[in-house]
Amino acid sequence: MTPPPARTPAERKKDTLHRLEHDVDVWVATAGSDGSAPYLVPLSFVWDGATLLIATPAESPTGRNLVAGGRARLGLGPTRDVVMIEGTVQVVTPEDLPEEDAEVFAGKTGFDPRQLSTRYLYFKILPQRVQAWREENELRGRELMRDGRWLLAD
Repeated sequence: MTPPPARTPAERKKDTLHRLEHDVDVWVATAGSDGSAPYLVPLSFVWDGATLLIATPAESPTGRNLVAGGRARLGLGPTRDVVMIEGTVQVVTPEDLPEEDAEVFAGKTGFDPRQLSTRYLYFKILPQRVQAWREENELRGRELMRDGRWLLAD
């Protein structure tokens, strides 16, 4: 099977931004600061144009790892059209999250952690590195963001 031609960096960035704006779920990988095993879970998210907003129980392995480590790696899309995001994490309590942001999150994801008895935290993930590729022919040039800056202007 012959893969489609490699996309240009501009096409990859456009496709990545479309996925961030329209997808609902992302794989979130974290690791404990104590050297414990990495942890991987699917979580719903909202993209505001600069950060991804996720929510998970405060006492879950992912919640504890995000609080302790302050970093996450995210996988978005299928394996043959993947976007990998490495980012820094800001912890936001439900009380500190603006009401509008909580409503947007609940509306897009169909999930409102504020309604649950289990204590949830929100996490804003600020991308520092973004890579996107489909097949081997897109491995070269897969980096779209480095040090929190897009390599291509809009």
